[in-house]
Order: sequence, then C-alpha cells, then structure tokens
Amino acid sequence: VQLVESGGGLVEPGGSLRLSCAASGFTFSSYGMMWYRQAPGKERELVAAISSTGLITKYADSVKGRFTISRDNAKNTSYLQMNSLKPEDTAVYYCKAQTFNSWGQGTQVTVSS
Repeated sequence: VQLVESGGGLVEPGGSLRLSCAASGFTFSSYGMMWYRQAPGKERELVAAISSTGLITKYADSVKGRFTISRDNAKNTSYLQMNSLKPEDTAVYYCKAQTFNSWGQGTQVTVSS
C-alpha cells in the first residue's frame, strides 16, 4: 500500500486548497478512504471519510460545510477540497485507506496571514 499526499501549502485565512492522495498497491475502488490531520502538539484526528463508491461521506464537526471529500476511482485518487480555511486548520494532512494501517508522508497546510 502506497499513499502519496500533495497539494498543501501556505494560504491566507479564508482561502482554499485542494489536497490529493494518489493510492497504489491495493484495489482502490474496494476501500473507503479517510483524511486525517495532525497539528503540532496534538493527536492525529479524523477530518473526513468517504465510502468505496463515493456515495457516503462523513465529516468532523470542525470542518463540516467547509471541506469536501471526493474520489476518482478511475485515477486511484482521493481529494480533499478545503474552503474558508482558518488558522486552526493548520496541520499536516494525511490520507488513509480503510483497513490498511499505512500512512503517507503527509502534506503541510499552513493558514496564516
């Protein structure tokens, strides 16, 4: 299982970013996908999840209405669209496939003016 996150960066409050997670080494379309984040000094937390078909999504209360998780099973890629970003969204963001205990290197998101 390999997961490669990308798309992070420095953005001003209120801005947007789109994260991508390229997956390989397993049958991507058969597994749910999740996005987690870990801020300095804090535990890793689940941000969003999507079912294998993409029909079911769930979000942490802190991002509901601002973030959108999606997937393209033809491209073996999951996405996290982040809008109306806040300084408290600053963290390293990771994707994970359901069942597999493998993590990518993560992508840093920094929200600051």
